[in-house]
This record gives sequence, structure tokens and C-alpha cells, in this order.
Amino acid sequence: MTVDGTTAGPERVGPDVLRTLFLFESLDDDKLGWLAAHGRVERRTAGEAVYTQGDPATCFFVLLEGTVVMRRRVEDHELEIIRTSQRGAYAGATQAYVRTPEPLPYSASMEAVTDAALLALDADEFAVEIRTWFPMAMHLLEGLFVGMRSSNEIVAQRERLLSLGRLTAGLTHELNNPAAAAVRATATLRERFAAMRHKLASLADGKLDADTLIRLTDVQEEAVARLASAPELSPLETSDAEDELTDWLDEHEVANGWELAATLVAAGLDTGWLDRVAAAVPRTHLGGGLRWVTYTLETEMLLNEIDDTTGRISALVGAAKQYSQMDRAPRQDIDVHEGLKSTLVMLGAKLRPGVTVVKDLDRTLPRIPAYPGELNQVWTNLVENAVQAMGGQGALTVRTARDGEHVLVEIGDTGPGVPAELRSRIFEPFFTTKPVGEGTGLGLDISYRIVVQRHRGDLRVESVPGDTRFQVRLPLHDT
Repeated sequence: MTVDGTTAGPERVGPDVLRTLFLFESLDDDKLGWLAAHGRVERRTAGEAVYTQGDPATCFFVLLEGTVVMRRRVEDHELEIIRTSQRGAYAGATQAYVRTPEPLPYSASMEAVTDAALLALDADEFAVEIRTWFPMAMHLLEGLFVGMRSSNEIVAQRERLLSLGRLTAGLTHELNNPAAAAVRATATLRERFAAMRHKLASLADGKLDADTLIRLTDVQEEAVARLASAPELSPLETSDAEDELTDWLDEHEVANGWELAATLVAAGLDTGWLDRVAAAVPRTHLGGGLRWVTYTLETEMLLNEIDDTTGRISALVGAAKQYSQMDRAPRQDIDVHEGLKSTLVMLGAKLRPGVTVVKDLDRTLPRIPAYPGELNQVWTNLVENAVQAMGGQGALTVRTARDGEHVLVEIGDTGPGVPAELRSRIFEPFFTTKPVGEGTGLGLDISYRIVVQRHRGDLRVESVPGDTRFQVRLPLHDT
């Protein structure tokens, strides 16, 4: 093509040349004349920048000849967006005609691959003229850009709030069970302490000599020691053992012996132990002595239950703290397994009873630089999607491995799979296969941006019916 110009002043392009570009081919002579008068030709040699991302967007560029490449910087890494030699391709201040509170910067960088010529139009002048030429179109475009930006922000915020609400509800449910158990155990424990005091008073009424009381105390200590290592019996074995102890207690005229049998069996005690107690305690005090020992065993069991439930509460709080990354720097060297573990704990209510969690973890993986709080959001989205895809019934697989210079985290499910025609769209914002009202379509989009843009990693899906795997690859080192 021929670029018309003069020897003095900026190089210009004539209306006839502009009419050959697809962008301007439908404009009338007056509009082409304005473009020819106000546009100037700017030339770049191979490797020279046309404009740089982040600088004020002052010019609208149209490619006249040559090849250019557009790149976008994400953190410290540059991604190539497009490479083109098509005449009429445009870039730069492409949204200058949209009224914004402050000037917009260039959203990417452009560089000449070969020697190139571009038509440059000052953004401010071009914006005023475009709004004059196409007033209705400008109203529609402004509504589109501003409306989409606003709706994206609102829906994304809503997505985060919904996710937080689901996690809060699940955590509350998880905390309620051990807390309620601890309250019940504490109330029962108070009753057992009262019974122990009463029974001890009746044993120490003067009719029981000191040596017998000491032997009974030794029996009590032995029973408590055996409780710590008591074997776990099947329901049938437990029933048979309780029947055997009940028969022994009835033969030795211990009133309501069946009430004691369950506790004694749970502590791992048998008729041999009862025989030793009978030999150490006078028959008149055998029932009272056994009841006193049983109260002690029940007290120990209740204390163990309280210890277990409060430990579960502490573990849940610890998982919540790790999940939210409270009191931690936003970017740090992390073990990906810690975030996966805390996420599974936080989502525990959704993983029961029909979901089986299968873990295939490579514990030799090194720590990697990452934003752990953001990755936990990714694990949450992927696990929730997997559970929903399976309808709450199936196997959820969490796998970690090393893949070259990356850590691979794989979340798999046994659901129906993602159809081939939808796999290229599942990471698009607002795209969802869920029924209306059950999803915003932003979960995978947010996950993709966190993995790819924030961590310079990779997120993809492999799927066949019964085996769907979302694969997250995170670099081992900062790049």
C-alpha cells in the first residue's frame, strides 16, 4: 500500500487510503476527511515499543502496515495476547470515548515485530468526535462498559459473601456438635462427682477397715489404668461380655448389676478382675465398692470425652485460622497440604455421609511461594464443584505430585463429567451449568485468575464420565 504524506509536518494518510481499512470503510467523506486531517502516521522499527502498559492512554492506533504484538504484564511476567499484521487492526485508547472519573491507562503493551506504520489519533480529540458522530451508539456502549463493570463487581462480591456464608454455616455446624457433647458430658460429670462423694462417705462409715479401703483404692487405680488401653469390641462381643459380667454380679448379689456391666466392659474389665475385687473386699461392701469404682470409671470416660470434644473444637478453630490466614503475611512459602487439609475440615459438613474422600498426597513436595488465603479459595471452589457434580454421592480425590518445575494439585470426582463442547467455556465469567439461582458462574473464573494471573500457574480440566479432574499447577519458584 502507499502512505500519502508531505515533506513538512506530520505524515498523513489520505481519505482514499483510509477507505480501504475495514474500520473506516463505511464512513462518509466528511468523517474520512476529519480522520485524514487529524490522524498522523507514526513509524516503528522492529522491536520498538508503540506504547507501554500502565502509561496514560493518549492515542488510538490503527495498523497500516507491518506486524505488531500485544502483551499484558501479570505480576512480573508478560503474556502475549495477540500478534497480527491485519491492516486496520486497532488498539491503544480504545475506550477513550467512554466517560470515566479519571483517564484510563493502556491495558497492555504494543511492540513492532517488523518495521510498521500506524495511524495515530489523539484520544481526547477522537473521543469528542466519535461521541458527536454516533451519539446513540455511545450511550449504548457507555451503558455496556459501565454496567458490566459494576455488575461484575457486585456479583463477584456476592459470590465471595455466599462462599463465606456457606463456610460459616458449615463451621458453625461442625463446632456445635462437639460443643453440645462437652456441655452434656460436663452436666453428667457433675452428677457422677456427687455420687462418688456420697458413695465414698458410705464406704468410710467406720465399718470398712483401712487395709480394705487401701486395697479397694488399688483396685480403682488398676481399673482406671486398664481403661486407657481397653480394646475396642464389636457390638456382638460387647453384648456377650456385658451378659457375662451381669451374671457374675447377680451371683454375687450385687443389686442392679446390669447398670454396672456396660461401664466395666467399656473399661476392658472381665470376671477375672471381678474375682480379685471380691477377694479384696468384704461381701457386705462388694456392691458399694464396685459402684464406687464404676463411678470413677464413668468420670474418667466423661473427662476423656470432654478432652476429645474440646480438642475437636480447638482443631476446627485452628483450621479456620489457617484457612483465613489470620496474622500471616499475604505471600509466603507454604506447604500446599496445609491449605488442602484446612479446606476439607471447613467443608466437612458437605462431605458426609455420601462422599468418600480419597487422599493421594506426596508429602515430599517442597514449600512454594504463594498467596495461601487465595489458594484456599481455589480449593474451596474446586471441592464444592466436585461435590455438587456428584450430587453428594461418590468419591472425591485429592492428589498432589511434582510435575517438573511445578507442584500439581488435582481435585477429582466421579460425577457425570464435563461435556467436550463446554470445557473451553467453564472458566469464562458467568458461565455455569447449574440451574438458575444456584450459581453465579464466577467460582471457576475467580479460581482461574488466582492460579494463572496471581501465581503464574496453570488451571485446566480433564474429564470423562466418572472421572473429572481439575488440575492446578503452581511454580516451585518465583519467576
